[in-house]
Amino acid sequence: MSAVAGRDIADAPWLKAPALRAVLAALNGAGEETRIVGGAVRNALLGVPVSEVDLAGTCRPEEVVRRAEAAGLKTVPTGLAHGTVTVISQGVPFEVTSLREDVETDGRHAVVRFGRDWAHDAARRDFTLNALYADAQGCLYDPLDGLPDLLARRVRFIGDPEARIREDHLRILRLFRFHAAYGVGPVDPPALGACVRLRAGFDRLSRERVRAEVMKLLVAAGAAATLVEMSDAGLLGRILGGVADLPGFARLAALEAGLGLKPAPIRRLGVLAVRISEDAERLRVRLRLANAEYARLAALAPPSAIAPGLPPAEARRAMYALGREAFLDQLLIAAARRGGDPAPLADLCAAWVPPDFPLTAADLMARGLKPGPALGAALARAKAAWIAADFPADAEVIDALARAAIDAGPDDRARRA
Repeated sequence: MSAVAGRDIADAPWLKAPALRAVLAALNGAGEETRIVGGAVRNALLGVPVSEVDLAGTCRPEEVVRRAEAAGLKTVPTGLAHGTVTVISQGVPFEVTSLREDVETDGRHAVVRFGRDWAHDAARRDFTLNALYADAQGCLYDPLDGLPDLLARRVRFIGDPEARIREDHLRILRLFRFHAAYGVGPVDPPALGACVRLRAGFDRLSRERVRAEVMKLLVAAGAAATLVEMSDAGLLGRILGGVADLPGFARLAALEAGLGLKPAPIRRLGVLAVRISEDAERLRVRLRLANAEYARLAALAPPSAIAPGLPPAEARRAMYALGREAFLDQLLIAAARRGGDPAPLADLCAAWVPPDFPLTAADLMARGLKPGPALGAALARAKAAWIAADFPADAEVIDALARAAIDAGPDDRARRA
């Protein structure tokens, strides 16, 4: 396989990183070669940030382990049956996978055979834009003409779309996720048609794998338009198990972008598919959500009083009760569904630091209360009054609130030390 003339990623800063150079130095030489593959090459060519670097090479897994450990690098047998070893260099993990080809697949798992043919390794991958390689010097290798597709922002299956999907039905979701992240225009028609014909394969996938792809799809730059295509093709409802609020999703994505906020997958899932508590529970099961994810999603189900135009004092009280994250979730979803400008309250959410309650049980005991249930009740009354007064910090005001809370007790029995 020859390098692509006139194209390279030699100037990519991550290619010069000492951690990566150490791995490549350990694995290359004596008739063996390891190259960068997939996402790092793709993103470098597009000028998109690279978060992780995956490697492919001619060394078999046991040779990867031997060479890496001989160079003082740590190894983790991530998936030896499929040829993958994680090599840790200077605290950075690199997945190293031996060149391979599929011998047998069942739509979820594959039996592979290791080899030395880069073209065969490329042919078993999903999309042409993911079958790009670069050597240690940054020279580009493109065995399946993925570069033209990448530059045209076209996500296209390698070979026959149905064959690729039958190898792993998760590729249906991966098509839409990659299109949302990198594609321009409509989804590739042959790919879309194959996804529709083979959509029943969703039922065989693990919920954890589906969840991982859905969460990445929801935060992609082109998610709103891609979800419309999925819905029109009858695929989105199969994933969510309910009706999607596509206009609300598009407005939320626009609001997040306008406010400079990082997209939040659970917030986006909430506006897309949660109207009542039963929606959140259904998604918890269908996507195997973590407890914290479910709790955040379920908080978006009941009708909320938080919306643009809420007076600042009320907003601070709500923020204190809910926390910043939940407050912002509810604010943005209300704006996406009902309109209004959330910017003033979003700015308040970013700037206001909820203060600590300035009174303790010891403070009330110093004012004459004795330990017992009445002490806890008085402290609760004082805190409620402090919140209602918009979190005053003035010492005299706080003293007055404390004494009023004590005086509001049932009788003097609680106040005698």
